[in-house]
Amino acid sequence: MSENGLYIQLISVHGLVRNQDMELGRDADTGGQIKYVIELAKALAEHPDVDRVDLLTRQVIDSKVSDDYAQPEEEIGPGAKIIRLPFGPKRYLRKEVLWPYLDSFVDQALKHIRKIDRVPDLVHSHYADAGYVGAKIANLLEVPLAHTGHSLGRDKLRRLLDRGIKQESIEHEYRISTRIDAEEYALDNAEFVVASTQQEVNDQYSYYDNYNPDRMLVIPPGVDLERFYPPKSRWFTPPIFEELSRFLKQPRKSIILAMSRPDHRKNIASLVHAYGKNIALQETANLVIIAGNRDDIQAMEKGPQEVLNELLYLIDKYDLYGKVAYPKHHQADDVPVIYRLAAKSKGVFINPALTEPFGLTLIEAAASGLPVVATEDGGPRDIIGHCNNGILINPLDIEAIQLALLDVLQDRTAWQKRSKSGIKGAHRYFSWSGHVKTYLKQVKKVLRKSSTKRKIARRRTTRLPMSDRILVCDVDNTLVGDAESLEELMRCLQESQEKRIGYGIATGRYIESTIKTLEKWHVPMPDFFITSVGSEIYYNGSSRLIADTSWGRHIDHRWDPDAARNLMQTFKGVKLQSKEEQRTFKISYFYDPKVAPPVADIRKELRQNNIHVNVVFSHGMYLDILPMRASKGLAVRYLASKWGFHPERIVVAGDAGSDEDMLSGETLGIVVANHSAELNKLKGRERIYFASQECAAGILEGMAHYNFFGSMKV
Repeated sequence: MSENGLYIQLISVHGLVRNQDMELGRDADTGGQIKYVIELAKALAEHPDVDRVDLLTRQVIDSKVSDDYAQPEEEIGPGAKIIRLPFGPKRYLRKEVLWPYLDSFVDQALKHIRKIDRVPDLVHSHYADAGYVGAKIANLLEVPLAHTGHSLGRDKLRRLLDRGIKQESIEHEYRISTRIDAEEYALDNAEFVVASTQQEVNDQYSYYDNYNPDRMLVIPPGVDLERFYPPKSRWFTPPIFEELSRFLKQPRKSIILAMSRPDHRKNIASLVHAYGKNIALQETANLVIIAGNRDDIQAMEKGPQEVLNELLYLIDKYDLYGKVAYPKHHQADDVPVIYRLAAKSKGVFINPALTEPFGLTLIEAAASGLPVVATEDGGPRDIIGHCNNGILINPLDIEAIQLALLDVLQDRTAWQKRSKSGIKGAHRYFSWSGHVKTYLKQVKKVLRKSSTKRKIARRRTTRLPMSDRILVCDVDNTLVGDAESLEELMRCLQESQEKRIGYGIATGRYIESTIKTLEKWHVPMPDFFITSVGSEIYYNGSSRLIADTSWGRHIDHRWDPDAARNLMQTFKGVKLQSKEEQRTFKISYFYDPKVAPPVADIRKELRQNNIHVNVVFSHGMYLDILPMRASKGLAVRYLASKWGFHPERIVVAGDAGSDEDMLSGETLGIVVANHSAELNKLKGRERIYFASQECAAGILEGMAHYNFFGSMKV
């Protein structure tokens, strides 16, 4: 923590993020999480112990969305900013498509940190994709990571399977296995996890291999009590009332209000069935459904399109014209007004979602004096338990929905009690000031325990930080293998020294074996070595090798090699390599795919036994167990951060699975023609060039593609 106060970095990768006129409900990616992180950033910045809050998200340049999302920065309030980082395609994309580009987000985030010349005291990731990048950023900077899942992949998978959807379809639509792996990675690295309810901790996080209840912190989100408050004594007719009145024959009847994204999980159809089948409900109240904003339903994504088409069909089926309002558009400032309109009408708010991790709309309704009916799943149990302002229902029980709504609407004495109790409970349990107080208490506790942070190093008096561009090569079957092309590559590098070109290697070999191999092939000593699959870093000093001891301290975090070895002994088809291959931060095995369990099962078993490691599989036969902070890719990014290299000025070349994370991201990748099949999945990536030639000839081909000795290009 600096003398001026904490610097907290929030990360929320997907969706459309802006401070004003939030487009909540526009699509499945622009929902409550966007509002949560904006209001959290604002509330944190208002606390006297916090100096700066940056909310890192994705820059979107797309004619189909507002130019606001293309602006590199936006102020949220004093001390808080949205920082939009460019990565992947410029256009707006749904979150499931962003996974291949997340390593670029890491590089852009590190570039931002160097630009402002300040390392955050805490990184806080939101959702699985941010958990993946947040863990990498926090590891590279040696700062604590906090994580909030918002919704969890294992829970979603379970519910989709319960609906009869096939695993293959779920994987194709949601990239669910990638999401779950990212969640496991975030949980493995997080110092603490912020959950909204105890039910979320007990019934959702407990399905994860890296579940640790001691690191779970339950803090309900807050609500902006300056925006959400009860109606005044007299009736009022704001513009949104006129919009609703277009649909309703008797617009001043009580309102049954539902507000959510047009998402199958929100279960809007069951609500319309319940209303359409019950004449008493129709006589008592109008139904108002705020389901995001739309221009043309047919132009929307498949999921929202299906939900809205079903909504229109059911309104027609039950002939609910004049009784149901479903406006196409509303503004963010309309939302608190709609709650107050419903409260003034002596109405009720309903959240019939199939699953609800929290339910921020329920708190907004409570603060507005509007009683609620809500699903018995997840957050609503805690909210109604605190506020005592409504009824929990089974969202699939149509009759239960009908009875609960009638109960709230028809008993006016109970309505008044629930209204007052909701207002009181919202103020007592769900204020942002209370949330931040608990949050910062945990942050300070974590920082006190943390070892001294590694600050981004200033440029030093060595040739490395003076380099304009860097070449990093794997050794076996990449740099070496063809003597003639290797000689040509070394000659080109030697002749270009005046252009400030740096050169390093990244290999699975240990340092002594690496040097022996380079000498055998007459390769000049590089400026730096990344050896033992990224677990060791050395610099070429004037008279000796210099180990980067700070890298060793960095990756030692939660490293328990004895526990890893003991568990690995239980697997068939996995045999330790020679003693020389075993290092302080690397355990190496031969892997027989005919006998050994799948690598994914080995990873899972290690996780479930609370062994925090990075499992690297390469060449179809080698298995390396490393600390979770160690890999070739993380080592390259560590060096880029430490010495001030720009990732897009780093060319990396490799041939095997252990090179994958080094090849991904903002660096420029070269895959030589004689590569392992493990890298085929990288074909088509914008910044990865697959050479037609092998070994050093392939490196030269890739360097020519990027114009490495000239202006350089992607």
